[in-house]
Amino acid sequence: MASLTLVSLLFNVSQGEYPVPFLEVVKAVLGFPSTPDYDLVVNTLRLPRALVALLVGMGLATAGTILQGLTRNPLAAPEIIGINAGASLVAVALIVALPQVGTAWLPPAAFLGGLGTAVAIYLLAWNGGSSPMRLILVGIGLTALTSTLTSLMITFGELDTVSQALMWLAGSVYGRSWPQLGALLPWLVLFLPLSLVLARDLDTLNLGDSLAQGLGSRVEWTRGLLLLCSVALAGASVATAGNVGFVGLMAPHLGRQLVGPSHAGLIPVAALTGACIVEVAEIVGRLAFAPIELPCGLMTAVIGAPYFLWLLYRTRNQ
Repeated sequence: MASLTLVSLLFNVSQGEYPVPFLEVVKAVLGFPSTPDYDLVVNTLRLPRALVALLVGMGLATAGTILQGLTRNPLAAPEIIGINAGASLVAVALIVALPQVGTAWLPPAAFLGGLGTAVAIYLLAWNGGSSPMRLILVGIGLTALTSTLTSLMITFGELDTVSQALMWLAGSVYGRSWPQLGALLPWLVLFLPLSLVLARDLDTLNLGDSLAQGLGSRVEWTRGLLLLCSVALAGASVATAGNVGFVGLMAPHLGRQLVGPSHAGLIPVAALTGACIVEVAEIVGRLAFAPIELPCGLMTAVIGAPYFLWLLYRTRNQ
């Protein structure tokens, strides 16, 4: 999977209206002497955009893997239980109401939006404990509420900022450059390794709360920490690339087909799978209807929506 992700990254950087040979891409990235035009196209225009797509896919896939493990539900994902919607609400509010604020503030703002939604879900689902099923049902309800508030904000906003917000909501890495990559990278560097450290605890929680407590796990503390990781990864990804849907749903399932259910192996494989999904979606969106570019979020939705319906049908009796 790592090799496939690397190939998709290089292909994404090399292909476009101005194709760049693979060897020239490698030379430009490594700093070897290269044609000035190639260096501009690779290092200024395409490489940061491709790296943003890579990190966004990893963040969303890891967030989805954690949520499916926490809820023990294969249909759980950041965009389904409300985390993406909460992050989107605050990010759109920042774009529409405070356009003078720089894009560097979008990741922490979206994180706070996703965290606020997650806390609300946790509190509303609490009834002597946080049942996985209650978490999902409350999350679906809050998704509807926050999506409605986002639509109202867009309806009454200024035309120029609303256009920017709509483009962002479609889910795209178009125009992303090194500053956006720099704003996203610390969130992945901090919370992706933390997720791997907590992988064994996530396996324990999958056994059920009673058995996990019997094995010495601090169930609510561990669940809250894992939920924080999921919120941080999803919020930062959504803030950077908009609402790229269904990556957090599809990547964990594909990862389980490769390495099984143990989260120590599943989390890194699902992260690479999510990165590959977003890279491929970005490639197809740029090349399939050139010179028109379609958002990668639209491409993931075209595949992810039928996949979600198929999962819903497959798990109807569970």
